[in-house]
Amino acid sequence: MSRPQVVMASANPDKVAEIAVLMADVAEILPRPAELPDVVEDADTLEGNARLKAHAVMQATGLPAIADDTGLEIDHLDGAPGVYTARFAGENATYADNVAKTLAVLSDVPPIHRTARFRTVALLAYADGTEIVAHGVVEGSIALRPAGDGGFGYDPIFMPEAANGRTFAQMDSASKHALSHRGRAFRQLLQHMPRND
Repeated sequence: MSRPQVVMASANPDKVAEIAVLMADVAEILPRPAELPDVVEDADTLEGNARLKAHAVMQATGLPAIADDTGLEIDHLDGAPGVYTARFAGENATYADNVAKTLAVLSDVPPIHRTARFRTVALLAYADGTEIVAHGVVEGSIALRPAGDGGFGYDPIFMPEAANGRTFAQMDSASKHALSHRGRAFRQLLQHMPRND
């Protein structure tokens, strides 16, 4: 049987690539239409931002749309940057800007107090108004300096608990997906998707 078509709400090519791999066996992933304007992510929760993106793309295309929002929660910063993770260093921050700011604000913090977690909410919105919402969390800590050249975003400085001191950026993609917040969220979401078989 053919796989259902799902439109990707994200325009971030790195995130799109990861999600496409995670969903490859279950759905045919269609790219977000290039003519769609960016969705303003002004909700105060990760789930709220994922919902804004998924519903905007679903309404524009008439097809199910999938979105996620991810936050890095650093305990020493009382859970910041959280919903502001992508723009921690400013509205047009690059990955490098955000990594640099994170390391700067934690510069005097010893390793034992650099605990953090990544949290992802994945949301699939259907035209009939139904949704599937899934959550993924991975505990870890912030490295003292960047390591590795894989992944994207904060991957060079985030060390998952189960990674023996390696950052996400030091892992191959299969190892990262097995441990990551996004991998966990999308595996949970896939369990609840209707199958065409």
